Amino acid sequence: MVKICCIGAGYVGGPTMAVIALKCPEIEVAVVDISVSRIAAWNSDVLPIYEPGLDEVVKKCGGKNLFFSTDVEKHVSEADIVFVSVNTPTKTQGLGAGKAADLTYWESAARMIADVSKSNKIVVEKSTVPVKTAEAIEKILNHNSKGIDFQILSNPEFLAEGTAIQDLFNPDRVLIGGRETSEGQKAIEALRDVYAHWVPVERIICTNLWSAELSKLAANAFLAQRISSVNAMSALCEATGADVSQVSHAVGKDTRIGPKFLNASVGFGGSCFQKDILNLVYICECNGLPEVANYWKQVIKINDYQKTRFVNRIVSSMFNTVSGKKIAILGFAFKKDTGDTRETPAIDVCKGLLGDKALLSIYDPQVNEEQIQRDLAMKKFDWDHPVHLQPVSPTSIKQVNVVWDAYAATKDAHGVCVLTEWDEFKTLDYQRIYDNMRKPAFIFDGRNVVDEAKLREIGFIVYSIGKPLDQWLKDMPAVA
Repeated sequence: MVKICCIGAGYVGGPTMAVIALKCPEIEVAVVDISVSRIAAWNSDVLPIYEPGLDEVVKKCGGKNLFFSTDVEKHVSEADIVFVSVNTPTKTQGLGAGKAADLTYWESAARMIADVSKSNKIVVEKSTVPVKTAEAIEKILNHNSKGIDFQILSNPEFLAEGTAIQDLFNPDRVLIGGRETSEGQKAIEALRDVYAHWVPVERIICTNLWSAELSKLAANAFLAQRISSVNAMSALCEATGADVSQVSHAVGKDTRIGPKFLNASVGFGGSCFQKDILNLVYICECNGLPEVANYWKQVIKINDYQKTRFVNRIVSSMFNTVSGKKIAILGFAFKKDTGDTRETPAIDVCKGLLGDKALLSIYDPQVNEEQIQRDLAMKKFDWDHPVHLQPVSPTSIKQVNVVWDAYAATKDAHGVCVLTEWDEFKTLDYQRIYDNMRKPAFIFDGRNVVDEAKLREIGFIVYSIGKPLDQWLKDMPAVA
């Protein structure tokens, strides 16, 4: 029986290994992590991450050929293929701080693999890593190999949170990069055989190591660039009276461009986009390509600008102050159908409003109060370290109240901000919300999910990103 072990039981490792176990019943799959609480959650009825369809997959395979364990060394030692899916946070100090990836956890995993291995292994990069990481890992493994053969593969994930299980069942492509040696090619074939249980062979792309590593960064950079492009257009639409939804629909009909990732919003979030672009910027700078680095930096700048612009629009619309005013925040996760809050635009919007002394009432169907308070108290880039290594959150922010109902969040509020596109926000009883708010009642839609015309009929002053402005908003232009 082939044995697979995955180091890291997070958003990538857990779902990926669960689907491999489901699709390959003859393979034994172990997911290991040093976090006792996380592994306990995987072995319970309440999984540590929310992802549609994941629960069913884990229930079908758990205890049969899918195991979650804290006995890291045992399972690594026994495995034929070891996936490494550990955090690669952005460095907060030292060389490359604020841009370069911190490979501390990767290096420590590689050293542990070398220490406990008693048989040949294929080691698979599953985390998003900088180009040439495989070379560094290879050196660590080979200098500590004790005669054991290690083959390094790059197998980046292309999952979208909220649709990860469907993405795994039916991927656009599976990318496997390896050394162009006979041993490297055999390792590629071994991993390709695993995916070929359910993925058509023509969708399994095999490349050299560096192409696979760079392809992941490139894919995320291109997607983030599309979002920043439409968000830049949204500012121009507001200035000219154009409607960004109509513009993006027209642009998306061009088959060379296509319709995906052209929805204007308050900004992109998630664990990858910003981190990967910063990483790309650092790699460009290190390779003497400042013009290329500056090009990708602009994608991040527009994203930050969009969040700042949104906060400025709120404050200027409400008589240039939100001090002491209750603002309801609907949605805190970075997108719908996930509880993930990493780099969510809601953090920067909330911090901007708190800086003007607003009182926030926050509701998200999948994010709890502890997580929200932690996110609002944490420094930038600290979120991507394992929880036990993150700074202990200071006392809860008194200006923040987290509730479990949209109507409680909006009661007596001066304004409402929609920051996540949860489906339920489209069907709320907005007449009831309006009746229970202070007047004038404002709605600031950061995801373009509400029916502006209907809400204006009710009496709301509505701001939707990239849409023609209310007369009220035209009279109170956003501060630059």
